[in-house]
Amino acid sequence: MSFEFLKKLPTPHEIREQYPVSEKVAAIKKERDLEIKKVITGESDKFLVIIGPCSADNADAVCDYVNRLAKVQDRVGDKLILIPRIYTNKPRTTGEGYKGILHQPDPEKKPDLLAGLIAIRKLHLRAAEETGLTAADEMLYPENYTYLSDILSYVAIGARSVEDQQHRLTVSGMDVPAGMKNPTSGDLSVMLNSVIAAQHPHSFIYRSWEVKTSGNPLAHVILRGAVNKHGNSIPNYHYEDLIRVVDMYIEKGLANPAIVVDANHANSNKQYAEQIRIVKEVLHSRNVNPHIRPYVKGVMIESYIEPGSQKIGCGTHVYGKSITDPCLGWTESEELIYDIYRQC
Repeated sequence: MSFEFLKKLPTPHEIREQYPVSEKVAAIKKERDLEIKKVITGESDKFLVIIGPCSADNADAVCDYVNRLAKVQDRVGDKLILIPRIYTNKPRTTGEGYKGILHQPDPEKKPDLLAGLIAIRKLHLRAAEETGLTAADEMLYPENYTYLSDILSYVAIGARSVEDQQHRLTVSGMDVPAGMKNPTSGDLSVMLNSVIAAQHPHSFIYRSWEVKTSGNPLAHVILRGAVNKHGNSIPNYHYEDLIRVVDMYIEKGLANPAIVVDANHANSNKQYAEQIRIVKEVLHSRNVNPHIRPYVKGVMIESYIEPGSQKIGCGTHVYGKSITDPCLGWTESEELIYDIYRQC
């Protein structure tokens, strides 16, 4: 047998008991969850800005970033809800490279999954306690969701996971908004089918239990661009793309139709500075067509303290600079948030 069983990991219940949510954070989450839910359901016309590092690689730098974000939130809160990206799992196309703080609490050291489970919980708790902002994370591993389910206010399902049955069924048991990205192929029907599955109840096996879910009416789509058979990026944030997704939503008759546009990845061809232009185009499309406006409820932006990216193990490490995909720096990010505020 090729599996080597190294150690039995604590259950989510055990980790949550060891590192509990404070009354303060529980109250913050309850209030934030309601605010974000109202945007998805259409009860609020505020705009979601899901923004932060490509991957959360350093607790001090991430919390520094989120503290900066919290100060901006105080100034734009009448129109915008800022949701920090604290992505503790990093999907890898080839399986190689840094897989996130869950795998490696210290990117320079070997994987340690037990230390990683503790590190991701402590990071989310610390960020919420310090800033009053509950965060978004990507659910790369469905069985790990409950380690953080009492802290998160938003969950993203990645392009490589959105077709997976276990991801879809797990989302159907969540009570927070979950964005389902279009697959790397760009097939929008796959993305909508994922939303349909997530919005309906299911029975399945989860963490050695037979479970039953009630469906998640807050599941919605994220447009992140696609890649064709030649490996070329194909954006799907343009006006015509938004119209098409709106029409597909109407045809499917889904609950709470909502679109979030991911300004990076294949939409920007990973040219991180292009996120500024892309976000502005999305907002322009939203503003010129009242038919689109109620559907486009947010954008997703990769941003950190320093612009660009750096490699691990190169001898020098720049504080607050991405070690995975390149990100906007803080100066440009703050200015972009204020631009979004003015256009909303």
